[in-house]
Amino acid sequence: MSSLVLLVVLLLVLVGLLLLGGLAYVAYRHPKAVAPLTLALCGAAVLAAVVMPVAVR
Repeated sequence: MSSLVLLVVLLLVLVGLLLLGGLAYVAYRHPKAVAPLTLALCGAAVLAAVVMPVAVR
């Protein structure tokens, strides 16, 4: 795996963590909308679905 691919994966992970933090914050501020843990886990699943093809390639 080239260093460019590793940097892209790192960038995707960092952006994903930022996204998950934002989702958890929104869910915490508005608990009636969704359960915070469910929302964060759905975000993590989307992140994994995006990162894995890049990492495997």
